[in-house]
Amino acid sequence: MRPSPDLQAEQARTLASPRLRYGLLARLLFLGMDLGYGRRRTLAKFKVLEVIARVPYQAWEQVAYIAMTHTHGEPGFARRIFDFVSEARHQQDNEQWHLLILEELLSERGEKQGFLRFRLLPQLVAFFYYHVSWLLYVIRPRLSYELNAHFEDHAEHEYMEFVRDNPQLEGEAFTSTFEDDYGSFASLADLFRQIGLDERMHKEESLARMAQPRFG
Repeated sequence: MRPSPDLQAEQARTLASPRLRYGLLARLLFLGMDLGYGRRRTLAKFKVLEVIARVPYQAWEQVAYIAMTHTHGEPGFARRIFDFVSEARHQQDNEQWHLLILEELLSERGEKQGFLRFRLLPQLVAFFYYHVSWLLYVIRPRLSYELNAHFEDHAEHEYMEFVRDNPQLEGEAFTSTFEDDYGSFASLADLFRQIGLDERMHKEESLARMAQPRFG
């Protein structure tokens, strides 16, 4: 079982804290999610959330690779970009584990997911979100980081509230093909608490980067 903080205490911390004041783009995205998938928190809706969650990190990574091609004479700056790419890749991989685990849980439960709503539409939204994140970063990195912080804050609260509203998760064991990669947990409740905590960490990383220079 992966070493972890007191996950119940971390959940309580999230539930006791207000959500960030989301900007217009974030609010439109969350409204679209509710219209397309309902306001109720479900594993299928979380899967869609995770499809979208990866793309800002992919966008930042792409911008960084482009910048790296122009920094041959600036090894210090190139090193900063390399470190930035490594961090973005780590965050992207973390979101990928969330997605794979959710896909696995949905498959085990035999939950049907229509092609249009749960395959095609999430990819279209992710495509749009990728380009918005990329463009905002090119214009002003702070704007892209802020949008991601709002998205991650929303995800953090959604997961922690999902556990609060589904106490039966405490008695459901977590077993997964991906335990060696992501971690082992005593219950599904702890799994979702950890995912919520991951989202908080991503949020805090984005908030910290808002005050730093490009690729800082």
